[in-house]
Amino acid sequence: MKLKHIILTTAAIIFSTNAAFAANIFVVGGKADDPFWSIVKRGAEDAGKVVAAEGGKVIWLAPQNYDNLGPDAAELIRQAIDQKADAIVAPDWVPAAEDPAFAAVKKAGIPFIVYNAGGIQAADRLGAMNYVGAVDYKAGVAAGDYLGKAGHKNGVCVNSLPGAANIEDYCRGFKDGITKAGGKSDVLPLPATAEGNVNAVSQAVRAYLLQHADVDAVMATANLDAVAIVQAVGQAGKKGKVHLCGINFDQAILAQITGGTQDCAVDQQGYQQGFYSVSILNGYVKYGLSIPTREILTGPGIVDAKNIQSTMAGAKAGTR
Repeated sequence: MKLKHIILTTAAIIFSTNAAFAANIFVVGGKADDPFWSIVKRGAEDAGKVVAAEGGKVIWLAPQNYDNLGPDAAELIRQAIDQKADAIVAPDWVPAAEDPAFAAVKKAGIPFIVYNAGGIQAADRLGAMNYVGAVDYKAGVAAGDYLGKAGHKNGVCVNSLPGAANIEDYCRGFKDGITKAGGKSDVLPLPATAEGNVNAVSQAVRAYLLQHADVDAVMATANLDAVAIVQAVGQAGKKGKVHLCGINFDQAILAQITGGTQDCAVDQQGYQQGFYSVSILNGYVKYGLSIPTREILTGPGIVDAKNIQSTMAGAKAGTR
């Protein structure tokens, strides 16, 4: 047999083998109009370009709203199982509702990664390959520590998704962070329907600030909540007196930091969460590759006026 034929035959075998093990990876994430989750989705889709080149695909599943977050996320996980997923990526937002669905993934023999919420504890408890994301409690601590050390001692964490484990951890961490810096903090719980509703969050925070004149530090647990809180601070006549740090950022929030209406944002690098999770599972399904590092952390990091310029390019590209 000629060398040319041997090479062509070998290439055909390799292509056929790879095609046979093409990875169809299902990713459960936040709703389409959520600014943070659009960045996570971008990361998953960029990693999906390699998946597609190898004959597979990345399928994004998301709830239409956050009114029934845990059960809806569990249903999406089960949909991935029913659609014969080769691998699954999902956050463990509400363990009580979602853990039975993760158990079904494990029983079906489908490799999966917990990302964004739940931490390595959830990954270990559920039998996931790994956890990719930030530690939500530590992100909250970072925000509380930042504002507390800046001299702002009376805080409130605005929780627009009560019951979501990651949001609860943000607020718990914020309280511990500001307390360690010599301050104190409370939680303002809002109905889940308020998340992403700038007007509803703004009105609630404005009323709270008017009723609690000593509050000088606020933590936002979502992008649009941070925008709403800045509006509320202005409407309450507290500009320059109430200081804000929030989880995540986009161009609107970077503009708030640049303009001095928001002190800082805690970065958990959502793009990396989507990108790494899909890449790791694709490598595992296709080639049996594994990452020995247990818990791949993408945050927290602080973005403020001192380092904001270095993040601008990424934000404009939709990756930060």
